[in-house]
Amino acid sequence: MEADFAVELVADDETLELPWAAEDGGPRYYDLKRQPELLLQVEEARRSPELGEFLAVMNSPGGILETAKCDTWSSTEINPEEEIFGAAYKFGSYVDILFSQEASRCSFAEHEQFAKRITQLLKRVPEIPAAAELLVRRCFYHVGGETCEGFYITLYLFGYGDDEAQARQRWAIALKLMENAIRQVLLM
Repeated sequence: MEADFAVELVADDETLELPWAAEDGGPRYYDLKRQPELLLQVEEARRSPELGEFLAVMNSPGGILETAKCDTWSSTEINPEEEIFGAAYKFGSYVDILFSQEASRCSFAEHEQFAKRITQLLKRVPEIPAAAELLVRRCFYHVGGETCEGFYITLYLFGYGDDEAQARQRWAIALKLMENAIRQVLLM
């Protein structure tokens, strides 16, 4: 499994506002950590039960992580760096994760170390046609009328295959490997 992490903190890099909501009543943030029953409202989790399981684990009560956004998609658009997999299809996802504790949310060092450790563990898993990228990004947490600047991590994950079903199956395996790597890092 290919795995890497990067830091995206310059002015035009993507950021996250939390909580968030799309205009016109579209998708919005659900606090799955404190209201796990809202997982049923997350369309992406309904479409991809594997993602739903991952979100449930990341938002588990007593855990130190929670999620903010996610999505899944399939594509036949293979980038030059993905050609090493020799695949015609890819199935991908992203999940924005954040620390539950306010002090950790504001610690760049904790985010960077977390991303680095997960990447190191994923590089040790058996070779499968899958790739993971973890991006440390800036987050603006809105709490009680005030805004606190901190960080979050976007987990991108891709499975590759000869058809969409095979790509999705490999993505699901990679998602389980990601979950296991996160569990191991949290135990360190």
